Amino acid sequence: MLLHGFTGSSDSWGRLISDGLASVGCSPVLCDLPGHGSYSADLDPRDFSLEATLTRVEHAGVWPTDLIGYSMGGRVALHFAATHPTKVRRLILESASPGLATEAERLERQANDEALACEIELHGVKDFVRRWERLPLFESQLQLPSPVRAKRHAQQLRNTEAGLASTLRGLGTGVLPSLWDVLPSIPTRTLIIVGELDTKFVEFGEQMTAVLPQAQLLIVPGAGHTVHLERPRRWVEAVAEFICST
Repeated sequence: MLLHGFTGSSDSWGRLISDGLASVGCSPVLCDLPGHGSYSADLDPRDFSLEATLTRVEHAGVWPTDLIGYSMGGRVALHFAATHPTKVRRLILESASPGLATEAERLERQANDEALACEIELHGVKDFVRRWERLPLFESQLQLPSPVRAKRHAQQLRNTEAGLASTLRGLGTGVLPSLWDVLPSIPTRTLIIVGELDTKFVEFGEQMTAVLPQAQLLIVPGAGHTVHLERPRRWVEAVAEFICST
């Protein structure tokens, strides 16, 4: 099962990823998270709680299975593995973190995310996506071919103001509990993928690998935050090898 990131959807993984996994016998189940894709309209605020999101993931899958999450989806995947350790056969986390370690950090992030949610509601998705794409976090995407960037941009524009704002308020990094203290008790075999240029998440990856009982770290040269988009063939190769290993 694949869980996308913030502003993404099932479509944002792309054909190279889904077809690549299917070609090695790992046909993926794609799940839209609250506020995104097919799950972006007419939603109750309660649908954006961590508990409701984990229940949605559970209902979408056939367990036990391998669980893959990118960024926000990686955070959700890690919470799922911590809550349902017997359901996750292998865990793959791309550019993900266990959350913010201190209450002060979480409160600050909640305030920032609330301000961002209000801006999205006030100025709309188009304005937000334009600014989102310019974040240093995504600078490495400038190396992508123009058609790939255009397709990603169009996909992000399909989001709704209510969906993105509600996601920030219900599933933002500041809202979800930290899992740093829980990591040593997660027994699942885990592959952590980060891009070499994404130094913040390289550090997170190194720290997580040091405390997860069965984790290995892959740092992909020349890639940033969206490894599956920037280096899809290397991503598929690494994930397929990990899933098929004994």
